[in-house]
This record gives sequence, structure tokens and C-alpha cells, in this order.
Amino acid sequence: MKTIIRNASIINEGKIIVSDILISNERIEKISSEINLHSNASYKEIDANGLSLIPGVIDDQVHFREPGLTHKATIQSESKAAVAGGITSFMDMPNTIPNTLTQALLEEKYKIASTSSLANYSFFMGINKNNLDEALKTDNESVCGITDDGLYFNNDEGILANYPEFLEQFFSRVDTLVALHCEDDAIIKNNTAKYRALYQDNIPFKFHSLIRSEEACVEATKRVLEIAKKHNNRLHLFHISSAAESELFDNKIPIQQKRITAEACIHHLWFSDNDYESLGSKIKWNPSVKTTTDKDGLLHALLENKIDIIATDHAPHTIQEKSGNYFQALSGGPLVQHALIAMLELSHQGKISLEKIVEKMCHNVAEIYKIKDRGYIREGYFADLVLLDLKSSWKVANNNVLYKCNWSPFENQVFQSKVLKTFINGNLVYDNGIFDDTKIGMRLQFSKIR
Repeated sequence: MKTIIRNASIINEGKIIVSDILISNERIEKISSEINLHSNASYKEIDANGLSLIPGVIDDQVHFREPGLTHKATIQSESKAAVAGGITSFMDMPNTIPNTLTQALLEEKYKIASTSSLANYSFFMGINKNNLDEALKTDNESVCGITDDGLYFNNDEGILANYPEFLEQFFSRVDTLVALHCEDDAIIKNNTAKYRALYQDNIPFKFHSLIRSEEACVEATKRVLEIAKKHNNRLHLFHISSAAESELFDNKIPIQQKRITAEACIHHLWFSDNDYESLGSKIKWNPSVKTTTDKDGLLHALLENKIDIIATDHAPHTIQEKSGNYFQALSGGPLVQHALIAMLELSHQGKISLEKIVEKMCHNVAEIYKIKDRGYIREGYFADLVLLDLKSSWKVANNNVLYKCNWSPFENQVFQSKVLKTFINGNLVYDNGIFDDTKIGMRLQFSKIR
């Protein structure tokens, strides 16, 4: 069955044009100002007059918690929330139980997704002190990359950014995209001891931004950048959280040629340390939500192309796991359902254009990871498409949150835009609150040279 989307305001490749789109099977067959099929042709027609159409959002950093942590999320539940939020493809982190540290465990996650994920999917291979040779077996045409995000390097101690000797060894051998989390453990430990001496276990959450500080991020990022540049690695840095860090990146190289890329996350672009008073542990993330200056600086870095993409770092916990004192409340929170809508709200506020949102959430993610035939609205590409109403206000409430953990840091927020329909591989998977969960997403494929 073919589908024609008529008179859509298409936001794509730096332009907004009104056009029709013909979907045939999994792909976009034609883009034209007027598409007419033979009178005997069988097709569905969608009137998109007054609505906006964008490529499906690609989120390169999620924690969907399966296997092992399914009391708080599953690939099925979180991919459903993602699709409702206009995210059509995701890349999942290895800190499941067991950690994804062997090729066999990696393929087990792909097997789960192949029967349960509404969105297209890829899974990172994990790296720690003991599995270097195993990690280096990763196939970079069928796996998005290698990461330490959410893992400890050595049992329960540290992340890779704090082990320069191992980084030298790793970077000298790897030919796959590597994505890292950069914070300096020694600085964080010293800051923690300082505030614990003052407040014992009951450190006010507002001090999280001073414990996991700008300095901790900048020092670790500098260390990793120095080694990656030495070996000319294909390095991607997750969740840059401070304005000072963003100044470490180059904006003079075209995205297709960059060897080092970086991202900002929704929570660092939306919240600031002013919000700890009202939201407390609900906005406790690692790296931390920092100052208004940092929030504004990250947005400026995105606009100036020092930061390349926008991600979520969707990391759900139950509300019980987010409760208790500073040390008891876990870091992380759910975001995939509301990420695109939050960025569209910033556009309504005049802070970022619609074209730039699509560039940072769709086009550039495809470019960074060299994803085949996705991230753009182009003839021949997979029909991963999101139809938006930019003039339809609604409030986030507990009864419309789709995460398995059943809460959102955006509750009671009124947004002016709404995701109406989400197509994945040509299938209408989400339609005004109704899901077709008989359609399963595809495993993402990548160009070998990255």
C-alpha cells in the first residue's frame, strides 16, 4: 500500500517547502509539489495542510534498561514512548544486567529488539578494563560504536576518561566510532567529601552541580581530546554539560569531515540549577544540570556548530529509586517522549530555528554515525517521518506519560506543539495516540568507513 502525504510544510536540509510525499513500502518514492497516481492505484492519503513534516529524530544515547532492569523500562515500553515523541531510531547503552561486554551479549540485545522495538535500533558495545580484545571485534557496519557510558572501568571504580594509559592503548588500536562520558573522578570525590562534611548524607540537591562540577567535566574532556587527536580517532563525546567544555570543540570543519564530535542533551538545554529547588532529585543527572550561563552557552554552541547534535540520555528510574537523600536518589530520568517537543518549545521562544532543530536531531546524527539512508527526507531514503502540529497546546500530566517508570520531569509543563503521526520504515506506527505495535523497527546499518 502506498501513502501520499499532501501539502506538508517539509522542514529539511535547511529549508521549509510545501510539498507532497509518496511513500511506497519502506521508502520515500517521490517528493513533488503535486503527486498524482493512476486512477486504479490503491493508496492512502493524508491531508497535512497547515502541518509540518520532519525526518524522524535519531537519538544516539538512551538507556532502555533491558535486559536485567526491566522493572523500570523495557525496549518495548521506551521505544513506544520514543515513537510518540517523534524519535524513530535510537542507540542504546551497555549498562544493562549483565553489562554488554561480549559480542554474544550484544547480539542478545539485538534479538530482543527484533521482536519488541517499535523504533529502529542499534546497541553500543561496552568497554572496560578486561574486554579490550572482545570490544575490538565490533562490526562497525552493524553496530553504532563502542562506549563506556554507564559502566565502570574497573569493577566499581571510575570511567575510561580517568585512565589515560588504557585510553592510549585503546585509541591506538580501535577503528570503530568511540563514544565516551567525560568527568574527572578525583575532582568529584573531593567535592563530595567537602559537601558531605557539611551536610552528611543530606546534601541539598542544588549542590549536585558543584559536586559534579564544570571543572570535573572540562579536565576529563581535555584529557580525552588530547589522546584522541594524537591517534586521529573517530571520537564522539556524550552529554556536554558546561559552556566551558563547548569551547573545546571546532566549528570550522564540515560535519562530514569531523573526527571529533559532541552532543548536548535536552535536560542541559532546558533546566538549570535554579530548578533544583522545585524538582530536586528529578533533575539529578550525571553530568549535572548546571547554571543558566551553562544552559545558554550550550545552546549558543549548538547554533555555532561547536556542538553537533542533540540527544536525550534517557535513563529512567522508578520514582522510588529517585527518592531519598542525595546519595540514595539515583541519577537519570526519562526524556524520549518529550525531547523533540521541548526543542520545538525553544523554537517558539525564538531561541532556535526549526531548521536547526532538524539539523541537530536528525541530519547530523545520521552524518556522525554514517547511518545508511536515514536522517533526511530524500527520495530513496527510508520513510522515517514525523508529522507535527506546531499550534496545538497540551499539558504533560501523569495520565499521558508513556514511560514505564510513570513520571516525567516535564509534568505540568504546557507545550505548544504536538506530534500527530510517526512513520517508521513507511509504516504509520503512531497516529494521534494510537499505536500499531505489530510493526517492528529495523536494525540500523552504517557505512564501514567512519
